[in-house]
Amino acid sequence: MTYYIIAGERSGDLHGANLIRAIRQHDTEAQVRAWGGEQMEAAGATLVKHYRDLAFMGFWEVAKNLGTIRKLMRACQTDVLAHRPDVLILIDYAGFNLRMAKWAKKHGIRVFYYISPKVWAWNQRRALAIKATVDRLFVILPFEKTFFRTYDYEVEYVGNPLLDALVNHQPAPNVVARLKQVDKPLVALLPGSRRQEIVSMLPVMLETTRQFPDYRFVVGTVSNLPNELYDQLLADYPLVERVADAAYDLLSAATAALVTSGTATLETALLNVPQVVCYRTSWLSYAIASQVIAVPYISLVNLIVDRPLVTELIQNDLTPQRVGAELTMVLPGGARRADVLAGYVDLHERMGSPGASERAGASMVATLRQLMNS
Repeated sequence: MTYYIIAGERSGDLHGANLIRAIRQHDTEAQVRAWGGEQMEAAGATLVKHYRDLAFMGFWEVAKNLGTIRKLMRACQTDVLAHRPDVLILIDYAGFNLRMAKWAKKHGIRVFYYISPKVWAWNQRRALAIKATVDRLFVILPFEKTFFRTYDYEVEYVGNPLLDALVNHQPAPNVVARLKQVDKPLVALLPGSRRQEIVSMLPVMLETTRQFPDYRFVVGTVSNLPNELYDQLLADYPLVERVADAAYDLLSAATAALVTSGTATLETALLNVPQVVCYRTSWLSYAIASQVIAVPYISLVNLIVDRPLVTELIQNDLTPQRVGAELTMVLPGGARRADVLAGYVDLHERMGSPGASERAGASMVATLRQLMNS
């Protein structure tokens, strides 16, 4: 059978790669075409477009780039029609993929959605649009099944693929050895995978490091962005190190972390690293978001445990002084460290066991065969 997968972000590339491997276990002749990244390509997909060309963050940033986004969408639609897959599989990336779902429905193309758009966060009635255009929705957060049931839409909870990624991760011996070679305890800086995130968050994280001479700081960089970007931002911080595409190895060596809001907050928690969550966007994007967001937290960690377990420093609260104060509280001996680690136990219990990719892949293949034979 033929599959066309669209992932618009680095995390989607990771989950898409694991999903492709699971699909191939149950459909050995699967042919996969994709918009994604290196990991999906390595898993066997024919890569059409890299996610770096799709990474627009925030309401204002999306608005500024609407022309580019429309052009990309038309190109994607043309390619999907040219190859006419048995199913279009969408991974997160709501702004682009919800429109693709609606378009695919009109053209008689089956749609599966893996990793639901965060419709529970704002404009919750978008759940009805998903119900109308998506043939099968596979969710990865414990509370999503209950949320969609309020819209009379039964979805399948498969667990969370981050658990699979952690189980399958193979440490890089040279990276691990380098991270553990200094006696000072290590703090990880994870500023994100998009240029806008890094330019906005990393300077604050770096300025915070000056307050902690007894700690070693290492930035988790990504290879899909140019080294020159990091060179420029790190120029005044010669003691701050960096490691590329090795977030799990970095976190495994870390005693605490400063993390840009996103999937990385959940990864950090699942690796039991106390953290401070950082987030800042343009003033216009923030003004819009503050009016429409329907949930009390921005980090997945707090949303899953349904309480403010990890500190979130947002917009004007994101200053080196505040970050330093909150980091102090989660470092060894800090006032909040034990509470955060205890809360992570609760998080693990709510998340369940690994196997999300396998369950999703098996279910997708079985469902697709059933639909094709009906």
